[in-house]
Amino acid sequence: MSETYKALQTREEDGRYLTEVVELERLPLEPGQVRLQVHYSSLNYKDAMSACGNRGITRQYPHVLGIDAAGEVLESNCADMPVGQKAVVTGYDLGMNSDGGLAQELCCPGQWLVPLPENMDCRSAMALGTAGLTAGLCVSRIIAVIGDLKGKSILVSGSSGGVGSLAVVLLNHLGAEVTAVTGKKSQFDWLKSLGATHVMARAERRQLDTRPISKAIYHGAVDTVGGETLANILKVIHPGGAVACCGMAGGTQFESSIFPFILRGISLLGVDSVEIPLADKAAVWQHFADEWALPEAALASIVTDISLTEGAAILGDFLKSSVVGRYRVNVG
Repeated sequence: MSETYKALQTREEDGRYLTEVVELERLPLEPGQVRLQVHYSSLNYKDAMSACGNRGITRQYPHVLGIDAAGEVLESNCADMPVGQKAVVTGYDLGMNSDGGLAQELCCPGQWLVPLPENMDCRSAMALGTAGLTAGLCVSRIIAVIGDLKGKSILVSGSSGGVGSLAVVLLNHLGAEVTAVTGKKSQFDWLKSLGATHVMARAERRQLDTRPISKAIYHGAVDTVGGETLANILKVIHPGGAVACCGMAGGTQFESSIFPFILRGISLLGVDSVEIPLADKAAVWQHFADEWALPEAALASIVTDISLTEGAAILGDFLKSSVVGRYRVNVG
């Protein structure tokens, strides 16, 4: 086993942040840690924020990026994660203030890892990653409120991004009638190919009306945007419906009235995929391995495969809101 490994690292130099593949020396494991041989990772918006020096994400540099990883345990100081176990890790402090998964090896607490379900491999897991986990949590929260989604009308905002596009595919797979909202009109046909029945441009959100409450259109929604978009979505949800909120690209605040909540009894569900119990993550991964297994053709349309060395050049696109779908990184 080599004493070094390659990693995508960001360093600060004269007030600038530079990201490139570097060779790092292996460090000894601490108590409770495992060493994961990473097979696949992915690129995410949070990685891009870390790479540009956002101290709210990462406090100290140099720093290895990557909030996702899937691979095989090489060495273990954790009884629950034996050597040879295939596992996926997302969330917690991974890729934030702890070195992340955009590396050939990763050391992290064993309690962060979820054993891969039998029907899932590392490559398939990183087609989903944090984005898929978040989409799955949103959908499961909505189901808990409104029940079976078959024939239900569900809106997805930010639908051309990683979470949004996977939510479209999953909701369609579960029989929902999906309306996809996007700021990218060029992606209308693509979203329909993923299973969206209707596609709405973000600029057309005024169709949702300016009154405190409007005509009920959707039984539920997955909102990945926040801000004004979330405020408008709340106005058009059916009585007893639910909105799962998981993003803030459109703003961290929104203005709403109490009417949708007390006149229609709708539920606004905050979704966190980072600090939730490991068992909750494991349940979603098992769903994706079984009854939620998504069509290969749809995933192939969403996921672009790249190498570790290609990652740095793409990170800036996340901050320009020009990324469509997901980037899966083969780090092997």
